[in-house]
Amino acid sequence: MEMHQLRYFAAVVDEGTFTAAAARLHVSQSGISTQVAKLEHELGQKLLDRSSRHVRLTPAGEAVLPLAKSALATLDAIQHTAAEFADAVRGRVRLGMITGCSIPPFLDTVADLGRTHPGIELSLHEGHPDHLQTQVLGGALDLALIGFAGEVAAGLEVTVVVDEPIAAVLPAGHALDRPSVQLADLRGEKILCLSPGTGIRAAYERSCAQLGLGPRVDLDASSPVALLRLAERGAGVAVLSAASARGSGLRAVPLTDAAVHARLGLVARRDQSSPAVRLLRSKLRTALDGSL
Repeated sequence: MEMHQLRYFAAVVDEGTFTAAAARLHVSQSGISTQVAKLEHELGQKLLDRSSRHVRLTPAGEAVLPLAKSALATLDAIQHTAAEFADAVRGRVRLGMITGCSIPPFLDTVADLGRTHPGIELSLHEGHPDHLQTQVLGGALDLALIGFAGEVAAGLEVTVVVDEPIAAVLPAGHALDRPSVQLADLRGEKILCLSPGTGIRAAYERSCAQLGLGPRVDLDASSPVALLRLAERGAGVAVLSAASARGSGLRAVPLTDAAVHARLGLVARRDQSSPAVRLLRSKLRTALDGSL
């Protein structure tokens, strides 16, 4: 049994067909089919049912798949650790980030990379989340931190680092300074929100649409900090995540009927295989996970 056989087997299951797995891994379909057949022969069990258009796991395949993925994850971890120890990771990473990003763990990791891995050439680009996804898909960027609601574009893998409901952010003593409010309670208030295309704006608009409410925004900005400063000065109620308001002195009042969550995530192409990109993605995931 060889590791590439396990990788091919897992890819066929993930993609649903040998053809799609071959395209993802840049290997011939016959090569993948042959290696998976060899794996089945060595194990003495059929792992895949090939009788329909899309392959299905056999009972033996159901049992083997999580073990195969665990073994592959362990191998990747060993390779990454060894590469970091030897300072062998080199290459170029084109990283995208949402406009106005001021998240300390993200910025700290980006700033530290040049010191810890001088062999990696990093470029940083700011942009609209939808545009960043297009750039990653098209190969202009390798990795991006985006805000979104719902799903990311097909062909991208996403690591979600924040998933939380939106809130009404307002000063203490405001008429809506209560344990919770509903979206309809915001009628009559000036609404401050992030620019169209951001995860929070999408979560607000989709939540309103589900309730049959018109998602009005009186002032939008690309930076949560700008909205917080405006809310402090009585310019209106900011629709943001609760995390955005931490340390601001403002109240983050839950919007109990806002069903769509705002998300923050790292996106990369499914076929991304650069060690430098994988390393930065791992570092960012570790830095952001649980820190926001």
